[in-house]
Parts: sequence; C-alpha cells; structure tokens
Amino acid sequence: MKIRRFAMLIVAMAVGTSAMAQSLDIDQRVEELLQKMTLEEKIGQMNQVSAGYQAIDAISNGQVGSILNVVDPVEINAVQRAAVEKSRLGIPLLVSRDVIHGFRTIFPIPIGLASTFDPALVERGARVAAIEATASGVRWTFSPMLDIARDPRWGRVAEGSGEDPYLDIQMGVAMVKGYQGDNFADPTCMAACVKHFVGYGAAEGGRDYNTTMISERALRNVYFPAFKACIEAGALTLMTSFNDVDGLPSTGNDWLLRNVLREEWGFDGMVVTDWNSSGEMIAHGFADDLKDATKISINAGVDMDMMSYGFIQHAKALVEEGKLSEQTIDAAVRNILRLKFRLGLFENPYVDESLARKVAYAPEHLAAAKQAAIESAILLQNNDNVLPLAKGSTILVTGPMADAPYEQLGTWAFDGEEQHTVTPLKALGAHFNVINVPTLTHSRDKSTANFKGAVRAAKKADAVVVFVGEEAILSGEAHSLSDLDLQGAQSELIAAMRSTGKPVVVVVIAGRPLTIEQDANNCDAILYSFHPGTMGGEALADLLAGVAVPSGKLPMTFLRDAGQAPFYYNHPMTGRPNNGSETLLNDIPMKAGQTSLGCTSYYLDTGYGPWLPFGYGLSYTTFEYSNLTLDKSVLNKSDYIHIDFDLTNTGEREATEVVQIYVRDLVGSVVRPVKELKGFMRVTLKPGETKHLMYDLPVSDLAFWNRDMEYVVEPGKFQLWVAGDSASGEPLDFIVK
Repeated sequence: MKIRRFAMLIVAMAVGTSAMAQSLDIDQRVEELLQKMTLEEKIGQMNQVSAGYQAIDAISNGQVGSILNVVDPVEINAVQRAAVEKSRLGIPLLVSRDVIHGFRTIFPIPIGLASTFDPALVERGARVAAIEATASGVRWTFSPMLDIARDPRWGRVAEGSGEDPYLDIQMGVAMVKGYQGDNFADPTCMAACVKHFVGYGAAEGGRDYNTTMISERALRNVYFPAFKACIEAGALTLMTSFNDVDGLPSTGNDWLLRNVLREEWGFDGMVVTDWNSSGEMIAHGFADDLKDATKISINAGVDMDMMSYGFIQHAKALVEEGKLSEQTIDAAVRNILRLKFRLGLFENPYVDESLARKVAYAPEHLAAAKQAAIESAILLQNNDNVLPLAKGSTILVTGPMADAPYEQLGTWAFDGEEQHTVTPLKALGAHFNVINVPTLTHSRDKSTANFKGAVRAAKKADAVVVFVGEEAILSGEAHSLSDLDLQGAQSELIAAMRSTGKPVVVVVIAGRPLTIEQDANNCDAILYSFHPGTMGGEALADLLAGVAVPSGKLPMTFLRDAGQAPFYYNHPMTGRPNNGSETLLNDIPMKAGQTSLGCTSYYLDTGYGPWLPFGYGLSYTTFEYSNLTLDKSVLNKSDYIHIDFDLTNTGEREATEVVQIYVRDLVGSVVRPVKELKGFMRVTLKPGETKHLMYDLPVSDLAFWNRDMEYVVEPGKFQLWVAGDSASGEPLDFIVK
C-alpha cells in the first residue's frame, strides 16, 4: 500500500510539474509577444465587437481582439485568417457567443437545470453545448450566470440557479467543468465566463438593470461564494454586471475587480464588460462621457470592452495624457493573451467547416437533453394520484404550450432550431389516444372563442391535459413582470376544463416561478417544467405516462402573490417571527384594536408563508425519513458532522428522492438565516426499499462572515434537518465549541 501511495504521489507531482511548466511556458510566450506590440495593437486586443465580415479591415489592422455573435464556421475562418495571416503579429481572435443552455441541442433553461439537483447531469449538458458550439468555431461562452435571484419578477431568474448560494455553487461549478473540460487547449474546450459580478439578481423591485443595495457582509455571505468557487474550479473569464453596488457600477468598481477578485482570490483570467456596461456608466451618472468611462473601467481592472467602443477610441489618448498608464494596459493585455494561449488558439486558430453539422443533434446529445428535461420537471400537485395517466387512455390535449416548438426552447436559445424541437403534442401519441383541440394560440391570447369546442371534445376523453405557461419572450433579460399570474385567458381555460368533470392535468411550461395557487384549485395535478428545450415534449410525455417518474425540486420559493416578493426560504431571522397564528383580512373584526392581530411578520391578505417552499417536489411514490442521528452532539471546528438516516420508498414505483440537508445557526454575532442548505444527494429506491444513508458535513461549512468581517465558524448551538424540502422534517440539535 505504501509503495502504491508513493507511486501515486510521484505521478501527482509529475502532473503538477507539467502543469507548472506549461504555465511558465505560456507566461513566457505572453511576455515575448507583449514586448513586440505597439500601444495601438495592445488596445486592439481589448476591443470586442459584434461583427464578422464587416470587421475584417479592423481585424487585419490589429484593432479587434474578440468577436461575438458569429456562428458560421466559414465566416469565422475568414475573419480568423484576417487576424492570423494579415495582421502584423498574427494574434488570433477569440470567438464568443451566448451559449447558455445548449447550442443546437437545447437543454432546459438554467433554472430548470437547477431543479434537477444533479450536478453531474448539468456538467454533461454543458459538455454537449461545448462540443456543438466549438465545432462551429465558438470558443468562449458567457455562462454560467451565478446571480442569486430571490425575486421572480426579475426575468433573468430564468438564466440562473435560483435563490440558494449552495445550489448556485454546485450548478455553477458543474457548468464550468462541462464547458471547459479537462484540457483548455482541447478544441472542444469552450471558455466559461462567470457572470454577472456582482449582485445583479438583487435589482430593486425585480426590475432589470435596476440599482441594488447590498452590504459587504451580504456580498460575502450570499453573492460572492459561487463566483469564488467557480474561479477555484478554473473558470477562465468573468463578466462585470450592469448594476451598481453601494453606488459604484461594477464595471468601474476597483474594490471588486482588484481587491477582491485579483488580490484576495488570485484570479488570473480575463475580465470583460457586459454589453456596453462601460458606456452605460454615463447614464448612471458615474462617468462624464465615453472617454471618462474608458478611464474608469480600465483603471478599475477591466481587460476587455464589449461593444462600447470606448477603449479603441480613447485608451491611447488617455495614456498619452497620463490618465492611464501603459503598465495598466499591459496587465489587461497579458490576461487576454494568456487566455488565447491557454485555449491553443495560436496553434489551432481554424475550425473544420464540415464538423458543425456532424455533431449537432447527435443521438447521445438528444438523450442527455431528454434526461435533463425529465429530471427538471417538478410535480407540484397530484390529487388522488391522477398522474401518471393510464397508458392507452384517451386524453384531450389543449392549451397554448402544447405545440409551441419555438417557445419551448426558452430564453437565450439563439442557435436552437425549432424544427428539431419535439413538442408534447408530437410525443404524447406514443402513449395515448390524443384528441387535440387548439384553444389559445399563444400564452397572451385572451380569446375564449374556442373553449366550447374543447369542452365538447372532453366528453370523449378519459382526462384533459392543459399546457399553459409563458412564451420565451416573457422571461429572460429585460423581461420583468409585476404580475406573475398566467397571462391571457389561460386561467379561464383551466377553469373551463374543470367544468367538464374530467380529471384535469395542468402542465406549466414557463421561464420563471408563476403565481398559480388559484389555478391549483381548478385541476387535479400540476407538472411544472421550466422551458425544457429540444426534447421537452418526449420528456413530459414519458412523465405523464409514468415511463419516467418526477424527481425535480423547486430552486426558488413559489409565492402566493407577486406582492410577497422578494421571499426566500433562507431569510434572516426577525425579532417578531410569525408563529403560525394569523388573522387574515376578511377575519378582522370591525374596530379591532391596533395590537389585537398579534404584531408578527406576515401579510394580512396572503398570510406569512409562500405557496410552496424551496426544495419542494412530489413523486409518483412517497418517501419516509427515519432514524436520523448524529454521531456527536458536541463537535470541534475541525470535525465532520456525521449524519446517519434511513430513507424508505413507501410506494409502488421505483423513484428518485433529492435528500436535502439544512442547518440553522441559532445565535450569531450577526443575524443568521433561519435555514441554509448545506448538502443534497439523489437517491434512487425500488418500491418498499430502505437504504441506510450517511453524509459527512464539515463543520467548516458552517463558517460565515461575522461581525468583525472575519470568515469563521462561531461556537454555539445549531439545528440540522434532513428532509425532502426546506419546510419539512424535525431538527436535531448539536453544539460547536
């Protein structure tokens, strides 16, 4: 055993030495190239434009370092030749694209991927995206989005992993690994870009691009962790956010970009602005003009400018005026060149123009996309076990999302092709006798003219399946909403189907958590699918037929009403928590005393709690947790919390449960959250099977930024839950000394 360990150590040392040598070689090549560059050529590397053929002259003159939004390999090779063969130094371009949840084969939107609680599957999806995108010549994607989002009015909740920092870390790291693979120079490596740094998801009122008010402690405890984890996992690039933090736009915030990112975290990758976020500092009132914005951005620590054109127009003059140092320019260009060397672009700048169509929609890619869509779907309601529907039964299928191939792909699916989308209507025929009666033409359609025909047709069916939700355009960037109810006449359609007396199943296909509690009263079952992508139809058909069993869990709290937002499970403790006693609006007696309602934290109209909690999701079976124990009730900070418990499938179907582990720090030097997710695992059980499970949670994972802005585990009393969602289970007590 000692010999084997020694051999493994030698191998590890050899690998480490090789990586170090490669890094030294790259740094040497960067310095040698940098010494040959004029100031104009350096600034050119810092300029990113959304252009292809039309930018060839600028590229040939060394005035462009990166292009975005070109995906034709023929065009990419043409502009790359201009850079490599016509520019003075032959520095290749870095080609980028928003590849957010797939390139050709579209996976569920990121919030749907987060619903899987399956990092391995998410990593596989990112790898598929990288293989397909790099085959077209794209070597850099602006993903993953790591913004913690606690307000579903914000349209970009679709693009992230929801409200929880721990889940955000797991999903983000998985995507970084999937995009980049094991070898940066591999032609299928697509550089990840962690975004938006930082706090963008905390936009006031859920209104996109809006201001944020975040303390440094909240930044460090909530908004930083996923960025730090992804950088430690090797993320090659980072994007600044549009918003300000404490009055400082992120693109001009040297504390964020230099003190935290570079000095504290040791990031040696490249920093890029979001689209014109440098220029938009003028509208913020933080910069006088584009020249001023350029000075602020570069001095703050930005390396590359996306689409403001300020760097290329003004950086040289700023150096000549002494407002920018050439050493600062050099530092930025080093980061850009290092990335290009790491990706092997100098050795392999071109792409095989025949490859893109060969890898797109490969069978294994479609299979992975289907599995992701299956695991992302969340069963919210299943009265009397209406689901799964009997195979071979007759079902009426209606609703605007039943056959909407474009909408099913969701936001940021630039390169998905709707002709390859399998819709539910196409797929259900493999399992059922389908009667299709179109009613609403799209989700905002308010016409009820076709409802009567659907009601008549329901008489011939065993059950009704209504597909409702949101078109793709209703979520994503710049698509905020103040009303989260179903749009158009969709609620009326569900009510009309309920009037038939047939079992009614509602399938929601949407880009965000909607407020559908009122619709739950008019149906028997609800299956929620965040825009599921190319293979969503087959996945949903398999779930409805029981070929697959739902296992998805909510990555965001589902509200009763948009007026509750922002509402999140891991909120700080309050001095007057609601104890479950609520006097609601219609129960208040006339002339009630000012303090007669209890003076606790809740809404008079919606009460305290949400409709459904974070982590919630039903199955076609039930699970029982039992015999939960900790091996110690008193632990040291260097210990592991050893958790033992039994999980039993008490139903009649094989299924997967997402086991969730939560902790509460009862007393801290600053107010602590009521609960925090600290771990999860996917466990598959056969009917009646019991598994004895164990989980080791490091006590060090209980650390937070305390009153003195120190990252420590504070001694004291804690509680721990192991359950199927954030609102279930009974706690065990333990002490950290």
